[in-house]
Amino acid sequence: MLELRDLIVGYDEFDATHGINIELKKGDFFALIGANGAGKSSTLMSIAGHTTVKSGQIMFNGEDITQMPPYERIKLGIAISPEGRRLFSDLTVSENLIVGGYTRSKKEAAESKAIVFSYFPRLHERIDQLAGSLSGGEQQMLALGRAMMTKPKLLMVDEVSLGLMPKAVDTCYDAMKRLNESGITILFVEQNTSRALSSANRVCALESGNVAWEGSAEEMKKTAGLVDMLMGMKADGEAVAK
Repeated sequence: MLELRDLIVGYDEFDATHGINIELKKGDFFALIGANGAGKSSTLMSIAGHTTVKSGQIMFNGEDITQMPPYERIKLGIAISPEGRRLFSDLTVSENLIVGGYTRSKKEAAESKAIVFSYFPRLHERIDQLAGSLSGGEQQMLALGRAMMTKPKLLMVDEVSLGLMPKAVDTCYDAMKRLNESGITILFVEQNTSRALSSANRVCALESGNVAWEGSAEEMKKTAGLVDMLMGMKADGEAVAK
């Protein structure tokens, strides 16, 4: 479904990735892990069309989308719940979801909104509440819901659990699992490597903008010390002293 070929992305003179190659198959539940600054968020944002691609290619379902604008990628079925959620804080829950479904007809958007509320009943309870007044967990649910409004084929979620209470993390992961089981390919970034490995079927570890390791989650779990060796991180996401 998705192929990154020798991808270099960056900001002005800084390169966030250095020729990475990653492939996702339809139906994957794929985790990108790595320490801060490894290039994870830049990779996701490049797929969504929000970061400069200096060289390489991004292929989606056999089509080169490297230079395609973000709104056209949305129409192809690529959606992102970005790091920091980036909600419209002065708009209500309902209005944020409406913005998420702007590329679709009113009927389709209404159907998607009903699906979002079935996944996140708490959002329905807060439907007229301003997004900026929601708890962190509710904001993450809304960010996921807004991405769901596009009816994606590939859903990317950046920093799923960062700063959230365990119950909210469980709710978000349960939703992602259900979406994956419905046929949506998931690509997510997670600092908590234990959670990533317990959820994903495949994992890619980035280190300093390079692919340090890629394989099945089961293989990574069975190889003692692999996460520490590749990432300089403990399995709970804490940095190992160097």
